[in-house]
Amino acid sequence: MGTLVTLHLPPDSPVANLPWIITIGALGDDEEWEPLVCGPYERPHALALAQAVVADEDLMAVVEPLLPLADAEAIRDEVALAKSGAPHDASTDDLEAQTFDRDQPRRTTPGRPPTEAEVRAGFARIAAKLTSAG
Repeated sequence: MGTLVTLHLPPDSPVANLPWIITIGALGDDEEWEPLVCGPYERPHALALAQAVVADEDLMAVVEPLLPLADAEAIRDEVALAKSGAPHDASTDDLEAQTFDRDQPRRTTPGRPPTEAEVRAGFARIAAKLTSAG
């Protein structure tokens, strides 16, 4: 059984509505291969897919929000904030990383992984959010 690492979000967090990515990598240091980054997904899809992939494998999955920054200056601003250790906005003040230990399995999203059609519908919703003005 692998490990899933993600953010614990308050129920009303706007971060939950961002696109999310999954990074899958080796659980131990003894394996040498480049992690796989996939997405973007809607958060529930990302959590369920990551959970399904690491359930029976010695892998680590990190599920995190993807910041859709539209220009180099916005990226520089986020880099500066990350280096300073400050939260990127007030909505992230209550975020905390949560690691789900392999000795204590915990479902992060009830149910089955999404189907390909459900993931593709999620892609369309994400694309609409990313291309809308506002």
